[in-house]
Amino acid sequence: AAGGKAIAVIGDVIDQAAVAAMVGATAKAFGRLDILVNCAAIRKEAAIDAMSYEQWREVLGVILDGAFHCTKSALPHLKASGQGAIISIGGVSAHTGAKHRAHVVTAKAGLIGLTKALAHDLSGDRVTVNCVVPGLINTNRDPNAALPSHHNVNRTLVGHLGASSDIANAVRYLVGPGARYVTGQTIHVNGGAYLG
Repeated sequence: AAGGKAIAVIGDVIDQAAVAAMVGATAKAFGRLDILVNCAAIRKEAAIDAMSYEQWREVLGVILDGAFHCTKSALPHLKASGQGAIISIGGVSAHTGAKHRAHVVTAKAGLIGLTKALAHDLSGDRVTVNCVVPGLINTNRDPNAALPSHHNVNRTLVGHLGASSDIANAVRYLVGPGARYVTGQTIHVNGGAYLG
């Protein structure tokens, strides 16, 4: 309605071939690829003594391996862009810790390390790399599901939960022309729930 154009391509970010097909379809439809946002995640809670290796690998696979596959597939297009930008969506629990989320905390902290490493690796290609860390965002949730336990111990300074548009605005800034001097950074968007 606003004059934009979009396509939907379904793929499992753990599957390298599926990611390559997804990126290829995007580049074909638009003729270029300037921006990659790594935001795939699963956040099931489990105590470490009850967590299976399969549960551990499932979470790290989606969050970290997914970011790796998407980045690798998008790189030729991002380098060719001359204004490429990669944003990974982190999690505040990577900074605060959280009960029953060892796998999620580890994976989200890994995104911060990946952001710093890629900022170094891709600076010569004029590709910026940053991480946006949401905290306590009011999103649509299963009405029968309890809020994650860390939501009960963290509060915002602004007195309310954030909106998904708050995260979108941060991402929009970081991928735009006004942020070409910003790379390797972790940007917290959390209403003061965590002061980094």
